[in-house]
Amino acid sequence: MEKIELVLEENDLIKIIKRLDKIIDKKESIVLLRGDLASGKTTLVKNYVKFLNIDDLVTSPTFSIQTIYGESIYHYDVYNKSLEEFISLGLLEEFEKEGIHFVEWGDDRLNELLNSYGFHTIKIDIEKLENKRRYIINA
Repeated sequence: MEKIELVLEENDLIKIIKRLDKIIDKKESIVLLRGDLASGKTTLVKNYVKFLNIDDLVTSPTFSIQTIYGESIYHYDVYNKSLEEFISLGLLEEFEKEGIHFVEWGDDRLNELLNSYGFHTIKIDIEKLENKRRYIINA
């Protein structure tokens, strides 16, 4: 497992986006984004989508649970959903679709479940610092 740690200002996100792009398999990656409210989970997705030259408006899918950008970027927010609710909504099957799946609030239980089904996950923990963010990527 590769571990990358970067401390960046928000206008420096391109550095983590480029590192992430080298790790991500465009056909089948699940990226679990973890961090406090307003830590920058959606901002990271927004900047990655922009990096791929996709012009879609990226917002947190808190109420819709899933948003799709372009043809193969899937964005989920499971903040107020239990793992059981996530499964009962049929969202586990969504990970079988080809593309990159970003899951905000993806916890250890979801990670373990996905790994048990043979999915490879990338975990990104985001920590708010005074004027910066610490990104810890485990791939």
